[in-house]
Amino acid sequence: MRSILSPEGREVLEAFAGSNVLLAFDFDGTLAPIGADRDGVRIPSPTHRLLRQLSARYPWIVVSGRSRDDVAGRLEGTGVTQVYGNHGVESGRNPSPLSARVADWRRTLADELAGVPGASLEDKGMSLSIHYRLSRHRKAARTAILAAARGLEGARILGGKLVINLLPDGAGHKGTALLDARSRAGCDTALYVGDDDTDEDVFALDQPGRLLSIRVGHDPASRARYFLPRRADIDALLRALIGVRTP
Repeated sequence: MRSILSPEGREVLEAFAGSNVLLAFDFDGTLAPIGADRDGVRIPSPTHRLLRQLSARYPWIVVSGRSRDDVAGRLEGTGVTQVYGNHGVESGRNPSPLSARVADWRRTLADELAGVPGASLEDKGMSLSIHYRLSRHRKAARTAILAAARGLEGARILGGKLVINLLPDGAGHKGTALLDARSRAGCDTALYVGDDDTDEDVFALDQPGRLLSIRVGHDPASRARYFLPRRADIDALLRALIGVRTP
């Protein structure tokens, strides 16, 4: 992995920015800092202003693990083109039959995880997230959560930052959402920025010359080609993108 803010990285960034490109971002840990209070997470004011400038120059989307309504409400005034929720499964165009399956998982897990201190079950309609950030014994909590999750039928298990995510197997993911959005926008290329295990579905796409993948934080195990050193560096990336299309 190389820094996208290095001289070499900036050359690649400018080449993509000069193409017919769709920009795409994760939300938590990318556009907004991760917080213990998920309901209180907001985009910092400087980033919000930059996103508004970005919207005058590029089509751009957000693909988030949150429900679509949740994350869309946190993007008001940014000029975002499209929002995908539930790790890319929820586009807002068509109702999904997946909620019944997820509701069954929720009932099962509510019983099995009742004895796991600090575990919190979040139902997002088309996916579930089990948080253990508040657990005093995180390793034991994670082990118990994974054991319960592996007993669910048709569940795809994805890790995260002190969270286990459960998605309906075969329902799509962030990678399929990005390809769908790029096609609908009529764009030839895409740039994607994310910070978590669920973003690896985008980073693993075989799209040479058509996808610029950037991970927030250096991780040698990631499939992303480039990285941003810190989440706060998202503003420097946005300024660079804006600069390419500013006369």
